[in-house]
Amino acid sequence: MSELWIAVVMGIVEGLTEFLPVSSTGHLIIAGDLLKFTGDKASCFDVFIQLGAILAVLVLYWQRFVNLIPRANTEKSGGFAGIHGIILLGLTTLPALVSGYLSHQIIKEYLFRPDTVALALAVGGIGILLAEKYKPKPRVLDLDQMGYVQALMVGCFQCLSLWPGMSRSASTIIGGLFSGLERKAATEYSFLAAVPVMIAATGYDLMKSWRLLEAQDFMFFAVGFVVSFVSAAIAIKTFIGLVQRWSLAPYAYYRILIAPVIYFVMVY
Repeated sequence: MSELWIAVVMGIVEGLTEFLPVSSTGHLIIAGDLLKFTGDKASCFDVFIQLGAILAVLVLYWQRFVNLIPRANTEKSGGFAGIHGIILLGLTTLPALVSGYLSHQIIKEYLFRPDTVALALAVGGIGILLAEKYKPKPRVLDLDQMGYVQALMVGCFQCLSLWPGMSRSASTIIGGLFSGLERKAATEYSFLAAVPVMIAATGYDLMKSWRLLEAQDFMFFAVGFVVSFVSAAIAIKTFIGLVQRWSLAPYAYYRILIAPVIYFVMVY
């Protein structure tokens, strides 16, 4: 664990893939296997550096989160603000929290493997292509037009991301597209919706594994955190620009192409 370059590589992988529809968990599992960086402490590190990616969203979208604070007599009516915005995020977060709590041990035991990740990558890629082809005409062009039904539908799709390799970002964007969100709005909401569910999930995992850490691990974890934050900020800004010009199909093809490579290289 003393090789800081491993922290840098894993931080880059986490930051670049957390908010792209390609699965950060899947890529971390694969990168960890290739780098021989595995075990309980490695799993704890993978969880910890997700906090760096979360911080990137909080920094880039700080005004959106500040607007969620209810203000007496000045609160905006509806929109993604105040109590209404908090309820929207709650509806999106609750299904994944309940499903994750009930299936946490099963997922950790049976799905954190290269073969299951490869399958999830392929399935998710096909899902993205289907969403781009069969999505309804967008009715929600901006987050302030979102309603409870759209938020809950995105939340139900987010449950798919409990399968490592499926991608939380891909699942929520697909859910947003099928519920009538315009692609940019669906992508931005995917970023915002990541914060509560990721804080809850990472907090739960870290509570169970923090005793594994020692004083000498501080620098290793700190480097991974900072690199993850910077990489995630770059990825978010770049991705938003791309979805305004192109569809999500390139990410789908990437997933479908890399899935069999991962399977045959790492399983056989």
